[in-house]
Amino acid sequence: MRTRRIVPAVAVMLGSSVAMHALPAQQPGVERTDLQRRDLSVSGREVVQVRVSFDPGAAFGRHRHPGEDIIYVLEGSLEYAIEGRPRATLKAGDVLFIPPGTPHAAKNVGKEHARELATYIVEKEKPLITMVK
Repeated sequence: MRTRRIVPAVAVMLGSSVAMHALPAQQPGVERTDLQRRDLSVSGREVVQVRVSFDPGAAFGRHRHPGEDIIYVLEGSLEYAIEGRPRATLKAGDVLFIPPGTPHAAKNVGKEHARELATYIVEKEKPLITMVK
């Protein structure tokens, strides 16, 4: 009987910690949809694909990833601020490569919705997104 009470309590605590861990990555007007996560043939690495949708004027704050970030703009116009580079505005069909650990931010600078396909090649077991001041 005691085990039945402990297991749900542990599940709630774990679920809460996962949700809290994800909270810093939430940005108003930005929606991230996980598409796939797969192990790679390289030990300790995985690929993660995410579709990111931006409302007009919405921005995803300064952050970094524990691996490469490969961006394909699906629609709209997105401005990228990447540490050590001038700001760049990309439109549908444009691509971008961001090296591991490089702080960057993105903003929809158009009047319509914007979307990107983000493909990450990252170290497993590390947070996909770490917000940076």
